[in-house]
Amino acid sequence: MTYQDQTARTSALIRQQGGTWDGIDAEAVVRMRLQNRFNTGLDIARYTASIMRRDMAAYDADPAAYTQSLGCWHGFIGQQKLISIKKHFGTTKGRYLYLSGWMVAALRSDFGPLPDQSMHEKTSVPALIEELYTFLKQADARELGMMFRELDHVRESGNDMEAQRLVHAIDNYETHVVPIIADIDAGFGNAEATYLLAKKMIEAGACALQIENQVSDEKQCGHQDGKVTVPHEDFLAKVRACRYAFLELGVDDGIIVTRTDSLGAGLTKQIAYSSEKGDLGDQYNAFLDCEEVRDLSTLRGDVVIERDGKLMRPKRLPSNLFQFREGTGADRCVLDCITSLQNGADLLWIETEKPHIEQIAGMVDRIREVVPNAKLVYNNSPSFNWTLNFRQQVFDSWAYEGRDLSTYDRTKLMSADYDSTDLATEADERIRTFQKDASARAGIFHHLITLPTYHTAALSTDNLAKEYFGEAGMLGYVKGVQRQEIRQGIACVRHQNMSGSDIGDDHKEYFAGEAALKAGGAHNTMNQFAA
Repeated sequence: MTYQDQTARTSALIRQQGGTWDGIDAEAVVRMRLQNRFNTGLDIARYTASIMRRDMAAYDADPAAYTQSLGCWHGFIGQQKLISIKKHFGTTKGRYLYLSGWMVAALRSDFGPLPDQSMHEKTSVPALIEELYTFLKQADARELGMMFRELDHVRESGNDMEAQRLVHAIDNYETHVVPIIADIDAGFGNAEATYLLAKKMIEAGACALQIENQVSDEKQCGHQDGKVTVPHEDFLAKVRACRYAFLELGVDDGIIVTRTDSLGAGLTKQIAYSSEKGDLGDQYNAFLDCEEVRDLSTLRGDVVIERDGKLMRPKRLPSNLFQFREGTGADRCVLDCITSLQNGADLLWIETEKPHIEQIAGMVDRIREVVPNAKLVYNNSPSFNWTLNFRQQVFDSWAYEGRDLSTYDRTKLMSADYDSTDLATEADERIRTFQKDASARAGIFHHLITLPTYHTAALSTDNLAKEYFGEAGMLGYVKGVQRQEIRQGIACVRHQNMSGSDIGDDHKEYFAGEAALKAGGAHNTMNQFAA
């Protein structure tokens, strides 16, 4: 219903109460409803799932319609990101949030900073999802509240045309609530544990769950060594657990992102069960690094398998983990991805060791031979040295073309001495267009940066500390922070407004009328920022 229709209906409801509700203002009720559009996390999950599904269909039609997100570790960070997106681009379309398990471990665990090894409390993940959406809903309430105040002002001035424009803007208001792709790690246990956590994450508002094929109790960060994968059937049980959670809660179009760490994982904890030659377990086991057993007396508690009529012993480490053959990572990734899509996954995530479009595309081309509309979520990771990687890629392509590279040292290309060179300029251009180019060539539907706000918080704090505690003193804050906030129109420069003070004043007036003691009077120092 429109703003005016809702107001009329609420007025009729108040009149039906025989005068006992006459202290309730119908328009105030409508305003409060609009400021709290989503009553539950499941409302959010259903709404945002439909957004992602539409975006996925749009990408299938045109690879230029890729989507993006930044990882956020606090509700305020997510809120400010979406406020900035609306300010600069006028819409949140195609922009999501990413919830990184790494940042939950490093920043939100009661144990303090932890490595990305699933040691943090699993409950902290749905708690952060709920927190992010609480802040995004508050951003809606704040912005709509300012629109309501403006509407009251123009009505008082008798400007009916402007009032009509504002009502139309309210009716077509775009929420700050966007999809979250949430990291469930390796499921925090067995399939039942995965299901229980998935339910909590969905109930908090997550429409997209990202799960990886590592062993839960051996889980490592995707950009560290020592990763251990599980056989496909073990992983698919967890994928099905996530789907059951979505369906049980009525989020029928929830999204599952399956991540394969096989490119960098050379180990498995167990040999897959196989009942016949060529089945999925047999394909997994075919990648094991084995040696033929010629003397049975050499077996000491070993596991052996049959391969092509021979008795083979998989190479096992002192950790009791089994080793894959060198150079099989890409093949394992392709099999992982095809198997996931054939068993209920919606999007893929291939964790790579560098941002190289042709490396990704080489695997995606093979996947699409079997599943033509396969799409990726890709981690534009801060673990990559983007400057060095792309300068080396340009160096290598120039070397292939036979260009003169005598003024460059490939091992030292990170040096600032090269910043103004043609090579550095081309590398930066490749970085600038990486997302567009990779989406067109390598099937990447969604680009995310896992930990950007972790790094920006550290960088900005370092800059402020250097200035404020140095010779600049208070000017370090004023010149480097507040003056920039004012001139760039950063919403939180009026931090009382950002924290909900004006919303509280509105409610006081609704509840107490002229008796309300409001904070936003003439002596509020935030008025200094009104301009």
